[in-house]
Amino acid sequence: MDIPTSDNAAILFLDLQDEIVKNSATLPVDRLTRNAGVLAKLVALHKLPYFCSAVPPGGAFLDAVLVPLGHPAPLMRMQTSAFADAALTGGLKATGRTILILAGVASEIVVQRTALDAIAAGYKVQIAVDACGGVTARTEDAAWRRIGAAGGVTTSVTTFAAELTGDFTTELGGATLGLVYETLGG
Repeated sequence: MDIPTSDNAAILFLDLQDEIVKNSATLPVDRLTRNAGVLAKLVALHKLPYFCSAVPPGGAFLDAVLVPLGHPAPLMRMQTSAFADAALTGGLKATGRTILILAGVASEIVVQRTALDAIAAGYKVQIAVDACGGVTARTEDAAWRRIGAAGGVTTSVTTFAAELTGDFTTELGGATLGLVYETLGG
């Protein structure tokens, strides 16, 4: 398995919108929001390329994600897969990144479809399960198994932060460690 670095990783935030996130049955909304926010802070700290993908009926994108990123406008789509959005796939290709970290709701819909399409397009996909929410534990587990069978892997925001940094004794590493502690809270 490839380890994500600041040179090879990009992040996809998927449907992290008020009206969708509130339906997470597999991870409490406050934890999902906190961990997605920490992932956004990691993106800002490590200057990683990222994309926010949303659907029109989903409501406002989470401030926990948008604020650390400087309030970007999410890319709007109508399909179940963010990879159906030419602006997103073109922008992602232009980054040259090969590892994609996905976070979003619902795990069984946009996360799974985007992961499978990204794998088919040649990307190495990692799902930050502590920044995802599913409909039920059973259906979310089926999504993780399907993604795994296709070559994707599950990870966490905490693990991603540790792998991204490597050395917590540097200034960047110390700031990253502070974000790791945020994922461990309450």
